[in-house]
This record gives sequence, C-alpha cells and structure tokens, in this order.
Amino acid sequence: MSTPVRNPTETGRPAGGPRLWAPAAGLAAGAAGIAAGELTAGFFSPLVSPVTALGGAVIDAVPPGVKDLAVQLFGTADKIVLVASIVVVAGFLAALAGILERRRTGFGLALAGLAGVAGLTAVVTRAQASPQAALAPIVAAVATMLLLRMLIRRLDTWVPRGSTVPVEGGEPAPLARRGFLNAMTGTALAAVVGGAVTTILTRATAVASGFRNSLTLPAPATPAQTVPAGASLSVAGISALVTPNAEFYRIDTALTVPAIDPPAWKLKVTGMVEHEIELDFAELLAKPMTERHITIACVSNNVGGDLIGNALWLGWPVRELLAMAGPKAGADMVLSTSNDGWTAGTPLEALTDDRDALLVVGMNGEPLPLEHGFPVRMIVPGLYGFVSATKWLTELKVTRFADDTGYWTPRGWSDHGPIKTQSRIDVPRSGRSVQAGKVQFGGVAWAQHRGIDRVELRVNRGAWQRAQLASAISTDTWYQWQLGIDLTPGDYEVQVRATDATGQPQTEDKAPVAPDGATGYHTINVKVP
Repeated sequence: MSTPVRNPTETGRPAGGPRLWAPAAGLAAGAAGIAAGELTAGFFSPLVSPVTALGGAVIDAVPPGVKDLAVQLFGTADKIVLVASIVVVAGFLAALAGILERRRTGFGLALAGLAGVAGLTAVVTRAQASPQAALAPIVAAVATMLLLRMLIRRLDTWVPRGSTVPVEGGEPAPLARRGFLNAMTGTALAAVVGGAVTTILTRATAVASGFRNSLTLPAPATPAQTVPAGASLSVAGISALVTPNAEFYRIDTALTVPAIDPPAWKLKVTGMVEHEIELDFAELLAKPMTERHITIACVSNNVGGDLIGNALWLGWPVRELLAMAGPKAGADMVLSTSNDGWTAGTPLEALTDDRDALLVVGMNGEPLPLEHGFPVRMIVPGLYGFVSATKWLTELKVTRFADDTGYWTPRGWSDHGPIKTQSRIDVPRSGRSVQAGKVQFGGVAWAQHRGIDRVELRVNRGAWQRAQLASAISTDTWYQWQLGIDLTPGDYEVQVRATDATGQPQTEDKAPVAPDGATGYHTINVKVP
C-alpha cells in the first residue's frame, strides 16, 4: 500500500523551508533588539547609542586612507553610508545567529551576546558616554537573545530540527505555524514601533532647534566688511560668493548631530592659564560680537574639490577669551574639544594674533545650523578645519604640542594645518563639449589670511593667460575669477593656477590630501566639436 504524497501547502510547510525561516527569525530578533537598545538610549543616553558608538569606533579605527577614500566616493553622505554598512553587517550577523541557534541551541545566543559586548565596549569608550549609556547595549543584547530563543523554539514546534516537513497530524501543524508567524509579526512590529519612537525621541531631543529657532542673534559690535562692487562675477555656474547654509559642506566624525541644550551649555578654558574660565551661552551672547566673511576648507578637499565654502560668521574673538584666561609662558597650542569628544590642536598664535578667529554663534545671518555646530563652534581663518574648526565646542585647553595632540594627528595627519593656495575651475565642467568661439571659464581661488594676487589659465600646456580677478571681500575669503578663451574645434586640456598676495605661486607638484592638504593644478578637459 503506497503512502499518498502531500502538497506542501496543505501541510502548512513554510515557504522556502526552515532554512529560510531561521535567518528570518534572527533578523527579526536582531532588528527588535537594536530598536530596543536605541529606544533605551533615546531615554537615558541621547548623545550615545549602540549604533552611533559602533560607527564612531569604526571611524576612530580606520586608517586615514580609508577615511579619505570614503569622503572622495561619498562626499558628505559618508555618514549615511557608514550607518547603512553597520545595519547591513548587523543584519548579516543576526541572520547568522538565527541559523546557528537553529542548528545548535546556544550558538546563536552566544553570537548575539558577543555582538552585545562589542556594542557595550564601543559605548563605554565614547568620550561623551554617561554611566547610564551602558544600559542601551545591554538591553539590545538581552532583548535580541530572548526574542531569538523564543522564535527558534516556535519554529522547532512547527518544523522539528532535522525535518523538512511540519509536525504531522491534524491541527498541530497549522496551530504551530500560526504561533510562529504571530511571534514573527509581533517581533517585526516591535522593531518598527521601537524605531519610529526612537526617531521621534531623537528629533525631539535635537530640537535644541526649538531654542535655536526662537533665538535672536545680537547685533555685531564690529559689522562685517562691506562686500565691494565687482566681488561677484556674472558667470553662469560659478560658485556663489557666499555659500548658502543648506549647500555648505559638512565633514566631521559625528554620526548623529549632538543634542545640546543651549541654556545648559558651558565653555571651559583650562590648562596652562593664569585663570580658568567658565562661560555660559547667555554670557557669550552678551559679548561684543564680530561679523566676518571667512572661507573655510577641509584638509580632505582634493584639488578641484568642493569641501570648501564661504559664509558670513558672527562670533566673539577667541583672543578676547584667552586674554581673560592669561596663557602661561611656554604654551603654544590650544586643544579644543567638541561635545562628541572630537579634538583639534590649534597653534596658540593663530588664536591670539590679529586674525578673526571666532567663537561662532551665527552663520549667514541666522543661528548656527545644528549640523554646523550649534550652539557654538570655532572658525579660524587660514587653517584647515581639522586643526581649528571644532563644532559643538565645550572646552579650550591651553597646552603645548609636545604634550597634547588633536584627534587626527595620531592618525597620520600633521599637527599644523595652514591652508595652501588653491584654485578651481567651476565652468565649464570637465568632459563637456563647448561651442567653438570664445568660451567663458570661471571659478574660485583662495589663500586664506594671505589673499590672492592673480589667477592664470593655460591651454594644452601653452602660455599662461591672466584671468580677470574679482574684487576681494577680504584676504580671508575666496575670490571669483573669469577668462574668455577663443577655441576652435578640437580637444583641450585647461589648467588653472593662483598666486597669493605674498607672490608665492600655487605649486604644480601633485600631493595627496594627507598629511597636510592636496596640491597640484586643477585640470579639466573640454571638447569643441
């Protein structure tokens, strides 16, 4: 007597078999566990969560070359890519935990536990971590392990281990299937709800923006320089003289924007000083403010790159604060610290000379955007941001280069970062075809705190031709330039170089961004059909 063959759909056999449901159970448990951890961080540790702590640990650990490659490939979206990568890796590990737990009880739980230890280690080693921050990775690990064990048990009830078919006989299989799928649905729903609530909490916390939006900036005691006539050229596609806030580049190590309550914010001046100082936000706003157009640049900006921008900044001169503290003899550096633990070592001279180094509270006529350092950041003309432009500023420690180092110096970057003379062709774009005749070239050039004397172009390595240089706002800002060149049909290589106001021309020698900024001529290729 033969045994009839059952249709898998009649027995309630899981679509794709248990091999697919085990990793799915791991993914669901992992997602819900991560959501639980992030939700816990939202309540108890808004500045540090398991995901952001792991991301920060990755940023700290990667070699400078990897960081540069990420910036080159993804620009200011590098943080989004990093978070997405963490999610993908976490998903893979969660699915693997489901497979291991299905094969042998305890193995998947052990993997989830190890992931929890990694999260806990990352969290407690963050500079801004509070004691209660450790709760989040613990909650995430425990929730993942409990849910994983529950889901795999439900799956075992439906499809016993080693079997490819559900439990035999009447109702048990459908009931077991329903129980497993209900558990999966509940776990997935918990992950979604937890993630949504966490997002709301994060936004509510970061609505330091509520305070920011109601903040009225003080009028500057020293107004900005008058923008001279002719400072902005009418060349389509050229960089704006003043970069809008929404278009201003952002490079930092913070995966999430620090949520700082401005009334609780303090700036401390410590170290080699006669008098340690503590300044709150209201006291800072009451100081006589200076308003200045200043161009800042990232050291990771490649030749011709866009990690540079010019804005109107409002702030109190750093030299005034340091004068109150009284730096001691022998000090030559100020180590500035961000709320997220990031540090920069700035030459003391650059903060005490006559340049407009500012404790900034305003950008382009409005309070600092959250992502650009609200409530207070530092801007220092003439220095790359990695040694000067600390966002979310909380401390200035007067010290020595021999005793302290900023964040990037131990990672292969220089300890001094003067901005190099550079120039860029904005239009036409490289690789474009242009019409025969007079072709308008335009772009920007900069040598902050020195100024630009002239800009020149050459075609196919021929003679240099001097461009029209726009009027300068100041030596601390970039300059626009333009030049019309007659071109006939053919292929052309066009290069640009600038000479600063001291008479020093931009070097043709090519150098990478590390350790102290890229060099070389920006070169484009155009075709005249």
